[in-house]
Amino acid sequence: MNRTGKYVSQLQGDLQYKAFVPNLLPYSIQWDNQLQQLISDAALALGRLDGIAEIIPDVDFFIFMYIRKEATLSSQVEGTQATFSDVLKAEAKIEDAEIHKDVDEISNYISAMKHGLKRLKDFPLSGRLIREIHALLLKGVRGENKYPGEFRKTQNWVGGATLKTARFIPPPPHEMNVSLGNLEKFMHHWLEMPVLLRIALIHAQFETIHPFLDGNGRIGRLLITFYLCEQGTLSRPLLYLSEYFKQHRSEYYDRLNAYHEKDDIEGWLKFFLEGVSITADKAVVTTRKILKLRERDVHKVLGLGRSSASGKKVLDCLYKAPYIQIKTVEAITGLKNPNALALVNKLVKVGILKEVTGKIRNKIFSYQDYLLLFES
Repeated sequence: MNRTGKYVSQLQGDLQYKAFVPNLLPYSIQWDNQLQQLISDAALALGRLDGIAEIIPDVDFFIFMYIRKEATLSSQVEGTQATFSDVLKAEAKIEDAEIHKDVDEISNYISAMKHGLKRLKDFPLSGRLIREIHALLLKGVRGENKYPGEFRKTQNWVGGATLKTARFIPPPPHEMNVSLGNLEKFMHHWLEMPVLLRIALIHAQFETIHPFLDGNGRIGRLLITFYLCEQGTLSRPLLYLSEYFKQHRSEYYDRLNAYHEKDDIEGWLKFFLEGVSITADKAVVTTRKILKLRERDVHKVLGLGRSSASGKKVLDCLYKAPYIQIKTVEAITGLKNPNALALVNKLVKVGILKEVTGKIRNKIFSYQDYLLLFES
């Protein structure tokens, strides 16, 4: 018997199709030495990541950048073309003809992430909160006609132009609502199961249920960070798995498919846990590099003589907005144009800023060494 569920015939005659109806969580897990080792490694990696957050002088700027990177990569998994740089330039209100038009989809993801993290301080992770997040995700962008903020009331499918050619058909609405109720209950019960196994199952089950007409993948990936923060596994939202999922995109979808098609729960769990370890360890390395870069560049700025105070203000701003223009420097420092331009030239000379447009007017400068840490 399949632990995860079964296909159930729907409708009759020429309209008949089979939809997958999930069984209720929790599922029995077949433990082996590899799974045991992977969960131990992932828990240790998360502990290291959570611990290093305590030594970052201003952890918020790090979170700021990681949320934007996660938003970009999670959206790209779904086919969005806008880049990390597009998002940062758009937020810095830099006009650049090369900024891709679907940057709004990523901006919505960022808004949804911020809203969810704020709400979790006094509201449980639940169907209601998931709908709120979904409404923000699809507001005014592709998918805005797919009932933002509402669980579907009709049958949907994955892949193919019709139900007949679909790659996967999730449960019909009446079965979907039962599954969602069980998923919400599972989130807040069964606490004897390790939290990393719980969230791995929650993500896979959510994607199997597919409760929205659009945006299921992005919402499902947001749930990972939300749940780890709600459960206290992470004190700050520092783990984002979309980079790992994008790098292993085919395997990601294959593992989710095998979860319900082949009952390969353990294969999905092992893939997920390995992703947690790899992503957490990479984030720790990146954090250490940021601290080293910050120390180096504060030292450079302090060597600017009378310009050091203004230079420090610009440097602090660059950690949240790594793209900058002269007019922004004027606003940050209160300097008039000639002095602001002179300060930027000094920051270019000492290797903090780099001009990236090649324009004579309205030049854009970037904190290139910092950006590279998030793009590597």
